[in-house]
Amino acid sequence: MFTGLVEEIGILRRITRGKDSARLTIEASKIVDDLQLGDSVAVNGVCLTVVAFNRSSFTADVMAETLAKTNLGHLEPGDRVNLERALRLGDRLGGHLVTGHIDGVGQILRRQEHDIAILLTIGAAPEVLRYVVKKGSVAVDGTSLTVVEVGEGDFLVSLIPHTARHTILGSKNTGDLVNLEADIIGKYVERFLALPGPDRDQRKKSGISLDFLAEHGYISK
Repeated sequence: MFTGLVEEIGILRRITRGKDSARLTIEASKIVDDLQLGDSVAVNGVCLTVVAFNRSSFTADVMAETLAKTNLGHLEPGDRVNLERALRLGDRLGGHLVTGHIDGVGQILRRQEHDIAILLTIGAAPEVLRYVVKKGSVAVDGTSLTVVEVGEGDFLVSLIPHTARHTILGSKNTGDLVNLEADIIGKYVERFLALPGPDRDQRKKSGISLDFLAEHGYISK
């Protein structure tokens, strides 16, 4: 589990491609301080397992499913990536709960600058947008952001200067692909309401339904 607060920007130094897999070696300084074999690290929001490390880099394997469903398959040596170590119990939750399991890849449709902010309009598939709600949270390349607006096929987020400087999102441009993970809370609520069981009638009597959640902005229709 992660928070969506990027700890540092790493640099992909080597990528070894297999038939349906890849091994990434990423240069880092801060996060390698207390790494252990088997630790989880979010790379552009994707939860990966550390298989080797030293004082200046770590290595992680990426399987076929991850390459197909994230933007990691498009990385080349020299590319910069967002990095975050897994959340420890007792840490401050400054962002929101992020699992590192990507829901889909979005594309930046528009980049605008407004005073100190950078506004990004990101196109996303319906199965992702369903859980993206105005003023809710979304992880973009592993960065916890607040949703400004939700459109028919896209949503808008705003980067403050700190986020623009300390994540790779500040250098993203129109056409770039980004990993998206919607807030997990909406998924659990939707699943719970749809489950069959002896308490289903009671759930209906409570007045809480998928239509109720959509009407009040918890999920999108």
